[in-house]
Amino acid sequence: MLGSLRYAACSSSRRLYSTEAPKVPVKLIGELRKLTEVSITKAREALSSSNNDVKAALQWLENDLVTSGAKKAAKVEGRFTGEGLISTAVLSHGAGSRSGLGHGGVRAAMVELNCETDFVGRNELFGRLAADIAHTAAFIAEPSGSETAFHEYSLDLLNDAPLLSELQPGSSTSATVGSAIRDTIAKVGEKISLRRAVALVENAPQQTQSSFGLRLASYTHGAISIPTQGRIGSLALLALKGPQLAELLASEALRNDLARLERSLARQIVGFETLSVASPAGEKLETALFDQQFMMFPDNSSGATVQEVLAQWAVEKGLVESEDAGGLAVLDFKKWTVGETADPSTQPTDA
Repeated sequence: MLGSLRYAACSSSRRLYSTEAPKVPVKLIGELRKLTEVSITKAREALSSSNNDVKAALQWLENDLVTSGAKKAAKVEGRFTGEGLISTAVLSHGAGSRSGLGHGGVRAAMVELNCETDFVGRNELFGRLAADIAHTAAFIAEPSGSETAFHEYSLDLLNDAPLLSELQPGSSTSATVGSAIRDTIAKVGEKISLRRAVALVENAPQQTQSSFGLRLASYTHGAISIPTQGRIGSLALLALKGPQLAELLASEALRNDLARLERSLARQIVGFETLSVASPAGEKLETALFDQQFMMFPDNSSGATVQEVLAQWAVEKGLVESEDAGGLAVLDFKKWTVGETADPSTQPTDA
């Protein structure tokens, strides 16, 4: 009898002083997961630690992400990152543009974001991060003021910059590019590194120079879900000139034809071993864009070179009267392939 009384007393005491967390309703777990990208287990833990207050749970998750992200980033720091994506962002295509930033100027960027495996490289979360970083670089870049069209963007400056969403450019965020990379490391469990970034910003020519204009061509190969990123990417700066250029660019039909030609040029750069715009004087190199047969232009049934097609196109569209007048030319380009600058021999592979 005495033993039974003791057992009953102990059981009652355990019920009286129980510190078990309140049960988390499934509805709140679902609501929290709609606002975040956390697992069911993490959502339940956040709500349980926040007395089922969704707002407090969001703050708990943010604090937890900072802590776990820093720990994970430190743990994977020594790992090699040879996979990932080339991501481009074009905010203004140049002369004749009817949308975007710049009012006829050129504004674009290209970044390479790396990870450890192709599996993460194909992850939607990783792809969205790469797109947002490219968008941020294009948005905040300033004209270089140098003779070089493309300029390498400081990774230190870019990592410290507020991350701007490509899909919601007007939304506010406290995340920087660097903190967003760290947070994504915590979510995917792999090292992620921003390897390089390049920007191109050229203001529109003055009204008195309306016979001259700049345009931007871009293309990425190997896109998964976002067409502006893939395994290989290219940006190319074009120059157009002609006494009636402004009037011609007012035509939607001409702008569509020009966009088609630009895409073909960017695809040519990506699809072939293209190392320069033109060959040195007295030479014809297969790696020089102008001397390559323009295979990527559907209308080139004669097998003409890129330079010949551009000259013919400028005359046919009324930019200039003679093919020797140089109505359309490629000034410069950038072409990147994922992992081409990575050197596994310089990095340890163990965590």
